[in-house]
Parts: sequence; C-alpha cells; structure tokens
Amino acid sequence: MNDIWSILQREFIYIWYFFEVQFKQIFWYWVLGMLIGSFISVFAKNHIHEMFVGMRNKRWGIFGIIPACLLGIASPLCMYGTIPIAASFRKQGMREDWLAAFMMSSILLNPQLIIYSGALGLKALLVRIISCFFCGIAAGLLVFCFYREKEFFDFTGFSERESHDTDPNLLMRYLKNLGRNIRATGLYFLIGILLSALFQRYVPQDMMVHVFGGNEAWGILMAATIGVPVYACGGGTIPLLQSWLMEGMSMGSASAFMITGPATKITNLGALKIVMGWKRFLTYILFVMLFSLLCGMIVNMI
Repeated sequence: MNDIWSILQREFIYIWYFFEVQFKQIFWYWVLGMLIGSFISVFAKNHIHEMFVGMRNKRWGIFGIIPACLLGIASPLCMYGTIPIAASFRKQGMREDWLAAFMMSSILLNPQLIIYSGALGLKALLVRIISCFFCGIAAGLLVFCFYREKEFFDFTGFSERESHDTDPNLLMRYLKNLGRNIRATGLYFLIGILLSALFQRYVPQDMMVHVFGGNEAWGILMAATIGVPVYACGGGTIPLLQSWLMEGMSMGSASAFMITGPATKITNLGALKIVMGWKRFLTYILFVMLFSLLCGMIVNMI
C-alpha cells in the first residue's frame, strides 16, 4: 500500500511539474488575449460589422472576398454570434461569396485566438493566420463558382442576438464582457494544460514523431482527423499544440489541426447544418478536410 501511495505521489509531482511549466508559459498569452478580445468585442465589433455592410455597394466583384476574409478574422464573435449577424448581412443585400468568405474566416480565427496562438511561436502564428485567410478565400471562390446565381445559406429563423454589452458605464461594460470571457474560456484553458501535462508524461516522444512528424500525408490526415473530436475551445487547444510541437509534430500537421478543429467544433456543426442543409453541410466537411490536408502538405514542403 505504501508503495502504491509513493508511486501516486511521484506521478502527481511529475504531472504538476509539466502543468506548472506550461501554465507559466501560456498564462499571460491567455490573459492578454482576453483583455484584447473583450476590448474589441465591446468597442470595435459594431464598427467592424458596419465596415462589412458598407462593402455591399462596392463593385469589387470576386475580389471582395479578400476584405471579407480580413473582416471575418477581425470579428470577435463565435459561430453562434456570427450566424445571426450573417443573416442580417444577407437581408441588407450582401453577396453569397462574400458572406461565405466572412463566415469561414470568422469560424477559424478571431483576435483573441491570434493572441493565444502567439504562445506557439512566430512561425506557427503566421501559419495559422495565413492558412485561415486562404481557407476563407477558397470558400468564397467555391461559392462564387457554384452558387453564383443561387442562395448558399438558409438563415430562416435566425435573427441578430441582443447584445449583452449595454451597460451605460463603459468600464463596467468592458469588465462584464471580460468576466463572461473568463467564464467561457478559463475551464477549457486549465483542462488543456492538464491534458498537455498528461501527454508529456505518458506519451513517448517517438510516438508523436512517428504519427505527426515528417512530411507524410498520413500524419497530416491524422492531425486533421483528431482536430474534429478534440477541439472544444481555441484557448484550450493551445497547450496541447505547444506540447505536440515540442514533441515532434510537424508544422503541416499543426496547421491541419488548427483548421479542422474550429471548423468542425461540435458546438458549431449543429448551427452550420441548419443554415446549409445536409447536402451542403457534407460538402462543407469534405472541403475542410481536403483543404486542411492540402494546406498541411504545402506547409511541410515550404
């Protein structure tokens, strides 16, 4: 009995060590991400969406998907916030391809997640931003090519949600948003670090290199596939990605995970199925998997 207790104590010390090291590495990125994310959500969100609405009278044609992607990345909303906003954009005459580009890039990335991803290093951060941008571009191009004269989305029943940021005191408005942000991400952040510590303790480095390392398409496909069930919160996956990259995961595999994760997050898929219908929803899943695989292979080659 004493031997078992000694083993448990030793394992706890090891896991706590890994947990503490990674917590110290990532904590300030999490704090900064929340501070900036809440600031944009309270003070810049409406301006970003007004800029997108202002595009509808521009004669940019297919090239409008470029600013649409950039504004989608700048938007701080989650999927359930993006869809009602997109529904209001449609009512105001927004093009389908621009909407597709905006929504795709908004699903994949936001200012808060950009700050979080800084913990992965400059290379991984740039890969994430560029790959998400081009994923939005690809989505817009496909909708332009195949649904130019048809509606791709069905926003029936969706209306813009009431804003929670209505306190007349600007400081209180910001602090309330920050509090909601902490409650929404804090638990996932800690769970992500704990899972990372367990991976570092019990998963051999050789296994990570074998499965996710190198330039093989298999490792990229595996990372893309794992992104579907594992991804629950952007901030929560940063500790996992950091430890996986340290253990030998290739940057291409990481990029595939960073695309399929948010694009197929379980809480997002239900809403996407409603606005797309089964046929287009399955096409969306296929597009995400193929794009992540292609993107991962290109990243590894570069």
